[in-house]
Amino acid sequence: MAEPPILTLNDISLTFGGTPLLNGAALAVHPGERIALVGRNGSGKSTLMKMMAGRVQPDTGERFLQPGRAVGYMAQDPDFAGFATLGDFASAGLDPAEHWRAEIAMEGVKLDAAIDPARASGGERRRAALAQILASAPDLMLLDEPTNHLDIEAIAWLEAHLRESRAAFVCVSHDRAFLRNLTDRTLWVDRGEVRRLDRGFSAFEEWRDKTYEEEDVARHKLDRLIKSEGRWAVEGISARRKRNQGRVRRLAEMRTERRAQIQRLGTARMEFEGSAPSGKLVVEADDISKAFGGRTIVKDFSIKVQRGDRVALVGPNGVGKTTLLKMLTGELSPDSGRVRLGTNLSMAVFDQNRAALDPDATLWETLNGDSEIGVSGRGDQVMVRGRPRHVVGYLKDFLFDEAQARGPVSALSGGEKARILLARLMARETNLLVLDEPTNDLDVETLDLLVELIADYEGTVLLVSHDRDFIDQIATMTIAMEGDGRATLYAGGWSDYRAQRGETATEARAAPAAAKPKAAAPRPKPQAPRAQGLSFTQSHRLAALPAEMDRLAAEIAKLEELMADPALFTREPAKFAKASEALVQRQTALAAAEEEWLELETLREAGEG
Repeated sequence: MAEPPILTLNDISLTFGGTPLLNGAALAVHPGERIALVGRNGSGKSTLMKMMAGRVQPDTGERFLQPGRAVGYMAQDPDFAGFATLGDFASAGLDPAEHWRAEIAMEGVKLDAAIDPARASGGERRRAALAQILASAPDLMLLDEPTNHLDIEAIAWLEAHLRESRAAFVCVSHDRAFLRNLTDRTLWVDRGEVRRLDRGFSAFEEWRDKTYEEEDVARHKLDRLIKSEGRWAVEGISARRKRNQGRVRRLAEMRTERRAQIQRLGTARMEFEGSAPSGKLVVEADDISKAFGGRTIVKDFSIKVQRGDRVALVGPNGVGKTTLLKMLTGELSPDSGRVRLGTNLSMAVFDQNRAALDPDATLWETLNGDSEIGVSGRGDQVMVRGRPRHVVGYLKDFLFDEAQARGPVSALSGGEKARILLARLMARETNLLVLDEPTNDLDVETLDLLVELIADYEGTVLLVSHDRDFIDQIATMTIAMEGDGRATLYAGGWSDYRAQRGETATEARAAPAAAKPKAAAPRPKPQAPRAQGLSFTQSHRLAALPAEMDRLAAEIAKLEELMADPALFTREPAKFAKASEALVQRQTALAAAEEEWLELETLREAGEG
């Protein structure tokens, strides 16, 4: 007999600022389940996690925890009041005989137990929260971005620890490799609803795309039916008013259903635009060395970076990746050796610490106050790659609404802060991108877009990241920093580096299933999935037809509005004739497009059957 769920949420609803965040959501977590919690930034993942922990109360619905079961929650901003050290916090609630649990966890996440919380960095505080929940070993762990501020070695340790644990967990993470390697269930927070898939994150994207495709088909069928019934209502209702009241009510219901459908959030309209090309040589380092306080950061390292290269720096936290990056970009001089920068470089930097963001400034001020993109004397505009744009319009490209434009940066989620930094970065024309941990807190869709944009970027990229999947998709060269001044250059990304180190035997079980070796050239954009029963061309045609039909319908409506003017024929007979001809052409084209769509949709459904 199956064990009852550890935790259940039933009919949960919550509204923030008049906008429903969750509406009738429900979920259950059973013993031993490893669940990926996914959704767009701002969809309510962290809020849902807090409800599961009992820290946020819903407007309606109920939370039920099985008696005798314990739930642990990893807070993004833990409260350290009353604790003298991070070690005290990590071992809080444990019997003294079990403090070894906290010591193992702190060693695994590379945390110094003696650090005073008042002097701890944000990353150290987050690692202390992670160590505490791992040490307490609850029946259910709620992990909100546990891999943030962990290096690749610590992420590997955490993977192994969770894999061996008997506890259930629900995890929010931007690290796709981490989720793929560990999860066997998926919860998707989408437009107020919590959807469940009894498969791990590796199956999520296919499931999401199929869900969207089915919604588009259903919405299009409903639109066509409403149009047909609306035509009947105008032309045929007067003759059979009594017998057809049910049909009229059905038309009203369909229109209400269509209005109630919540449009899914689009993808940010991000793009990098290169400035004039740099010289062929971007960076050349000859036998550079650097030490701080007697500790060698890098010794006798050489590299030649040419235009179009994507170079990733990997290694444990504190090994000196950012120091080497600063030397390669000319911000920091080596103790010995030489760094030569190429000609005509236009560089933009993405800082992992978000130091460029003033938490008290509004989003409007964040863009308008940037001297490189603000428009002098025009407080409502920014320069976007040499062209003036309204601040709000540009923010909407990055999925911020008008209300957020006047709100403070401090109110943004981690993913939203990353997006506003990207908005500043992409407003400039560049040919050299320096990206220090750009993937932290970004949702899956934005990460996909960022990978595609970097692949299409014509300039050069220097990248620091602990995200193995991201490195595999981006890097054409990897600099592995291994401590004691050792920095070694490898061709390809993370998986290629591990293979060249001869570590594939142990890595194969944990490596991302989708990791692919890289060619030196940027990757082409991914092709749309082929619908079953259709050829490649037919599949793409089916995907394009709804937009084409909407365009034709909009043009027909404008022409009909124009010709509704009774004086047009007398006043401008040539214009009337031209409009009449255009109307017939578009009506014919729309009828043909609708017929083509129905034929292709029938073929697709037959193929799926």
